[in-house]
Amino acid sequence: MTDYDLSDKKEGLEPNIHSSSDSNNGQQQVVTLVEEGTVSKITKTSSIIMVLISGLALFSDGYNAQIIGYMNPLFAKLYPEAFTKTIKTRLSNSYLIGEIFGMLFFGYAIDMLGRRTGIFFATLFLVLGIILATAAHGTTQTGLFWMMIVGRGVAGFGAGGEYPTCATGSAEAGDETEYVRRRRGMLVAVATDFAIDFGFVIAGVVALIVLAAYHQNISDGVWRVSFGLGFILPVALLFFRLRLVNSTQYRKHAIKHNIPYWLAIKKYWVPLLGVSLSWFMYDFVTYPFGIFSSTIIGTLNPNDSLVQNIGYGTVVNCFYLPGCIVGGFLMDKIGRKQTMSLGFLLWAILAFIIGGAIGPIQSVFPLFVVLYGIFNSLGEMGPGVATFVCGAESFPTPLRGHFLGFAAAVGKAGAAIGTQVFTPIQDSFDDPQKGVQGVFLIGAAFALTGCIISWFMIPDKERDLEDEDVKFRLYLEQHGYTGTFGESLEEEIKTTNFKI
Repeated sequence: MTDYDLSDKKEGLEPNIHSSSDSNNGQQQVVTLVEEGTVSKITKTSSIIMVLISGLALFSDGYNAQIIGYMNPLFAKLYPEAFTKTIKTRLSNSYLIGEIFGMLFFGYAIDMLGRRTGIFFATLFLVLGIILATAAHGTTQTGLFWMMIVGRGVAGFGAGGEYPTCATGSAEAGDETEYVRRRRGMLVAVATDFAIDFGFVIAGVVALIVLAAYHQNISDGVWRVSFGLGFILPVALLFFRLRLVNSTQYRKHAIKHNIPYWLAIKKYWVPLLGVSLSWFMYDFVTYPFGIFSSTIIGTLNPNDSLVQNIGYGTVVNCFYLPGCIVGGFLMDKIGRKQTMSLGFLLWAILAFIIGGAIGPIQSVFPLFVVLYGIFNSLGEMGPGVATFVCGAESFPTPLRGHFLGFAAAVGKAGAAIGTQVFTPIQDSFDDPQKGVQGVFLIGAAFALTGCIISWFMIPDKERDLEDEDVKFRLYLEQHGYTGTFGESLEEEIKTTNFKI
């Protein structure tokens, strides 16, 4: 048995997770007491760095995911023959499909190898993919696009790894003290979804600045510079990620060998299914509406220029940000799944309104832009922020990366399917206005389904991650599981700049 006491966590001390023995003499106890302050300081410093890095990393991911949406109208004018509807969809989907594999792989890796190791290698793949996409060339324009598709797929693999590592890391960092724990909903919302959406907005701003630098001349330099700027932040973050240590929860409860998968699935299959399907419904709607915002606006306002369409798309994406803040506040006040269900419901209602009255709304174009923006904001207020928190809090620490990565991958599958069918749905109507109406009504149906799933399949959990870990440990013991939990902080610190 391990020397394991809930009071260790409550007082912010590093508990002894190794075998309890009477051989602990007085000298060892004195050394432990001397080191407790240093351990606490290291953990606190690393937690702060983790939250900041998570936010910046997912901001970078948001930028790299969205910049392709702003470049789509430019590609259509620059390469009118090669940029077919098929290439357009595959170019958008390559990043998403890469993310799916990255989420699954790194979700496993961060539980087996540690949060810091996973987050470091995810960044390396992201940087490599950005370089490949930026430098894409081909003997034909179609060959250029296929090289770009491969590069963005590699970047997506790295970006997908950021989701489980950053969501898990920021949630566990927000569990270090009671004060922060009470505000973890807002903390995780800002460090995850708000950061991603802010990346969406900045992508539009950068696209406009680059176009202005080229005097609105359409050239391949515009997209190469826009892609290449996404390289800067991930590279800068590599140094800081080397200073991270794994969270207190991971050091206490990690299972690196003989993980009891079957027992875990038997206990957590309902919340796993609930979080996964809710994430699928959310991403199926929000990704195509976000990536193709400039295209939608261009369809309804066809006489506008490329700059105006990108500008309108950026304004629409700005509405994401207040939704994230309101959602973070609501999660800490009324609960996680309650916020998710409310957001899904309001999202569906507004989508039905926009889809049903698209004609009168379109006649006042600024009204459409505002309603479209509020539509995006409601999606972020509910499932946008709550999927990350529910995915982190619904599962125990030893398998948090596995299950959150799986749920996020299912969500990205919804995003890939949504972007795959988005253009064909629009094109299936003779009237472009009817096409936009159709996608809004379909989105409303998926949002309403997400509301039902989240309300009935996602459980209310204790805010303290320790409580779920205690229940899981007892559950494993009751079913005869014997294994080694936790890891040594001293060994881990040898690979960082921290010193004990």
